[in-house]
Amino acid sequence: MKLISWNVNGLRAALTKGFEEFFYEVDADIFCIQETKMQEGQIENFELKGYREYWNSAIKKGYSGTAVFTKIKPKSVKYGIGKKEHDEEGRVITLEFEKFYLVNIYTPNSKRELERLDYRMIWEDEIRTYLINLSKEKAVIMCGDLNVAHEEIDLKNPKTNRHNAGFTDEERNKMTELLNSKFIDTYRYMNPTKIEYSWWSYMGQARNKNIGWRIDYFIVSDNIKQRIKNASIHTNIYGSDHCPVELDIEI
Repeated sequence: MKLISWNVNGLRAALTKGFEEFFYEVDADIFCIQETKMQEGQIENFELKGYREYWNSAIKKGYSGTAVFTKIKPKSVKYGIGKKEHDEEGRVITLEFEKFYLVNIYTPNSKRELERLDYRMIWEDEIRTYLINLSKEKAVIMCGDLNVAHEEIDLKNPKTNRHNAGFTDEERNKMTELLNSKFIDTYRYMNPTKIEYSWWSYMGQARNKNIGWRIDYFIVSDNIKQRIKNASIHTNIYGSDHCPVELDIEI
């Protein structure tokens, strides 16, 4: 099974930058996107043939939002995690399949001056609890833009970013807590020392200079880690300030 996750930074913009070409070329079984920045139905004549579509849009138009396109019909679909303070921003979609849950997540950014860090800490605890509870029923595959570079290897300039959003001790510790709760960072599991990034600032020609961060993930229950076949980053794909990440797994 091939799964793709991509923060498209606005689907309408991405469609003008090769989104559909990559979508059909990669031919994923499940394709998850974050930061759709739109409501379902806002794009005329938008149809991804062969896929079922599930959208969770923010109440605030042009902001946040997630979507899942899947060839496989899910048994059930849940939008959000059942907590109003989180669910109005369209950040989580959960699809239940026969052998696993697929959870597509767009984690809130702590923002400049860390003005949203306190909220982010609450979010992290409740998402972790949500994933742990799902994993008690069946395997979990979670993906998305998690807005954190976990270790120093996961960004170009760790020393100068130490207290910046996405690389604070608090955010990194929450990722450690999640992984210590019987979950696996699939890319790092398969590529212990490889240095690749999934996001680059639009400032200062960061992508051309490869001054990036790895903040997009596939996280899975550790009881299916032996089923992982490959975990990769499509660094050659443009169309957003993020690039797609991929998980290949037998399940």
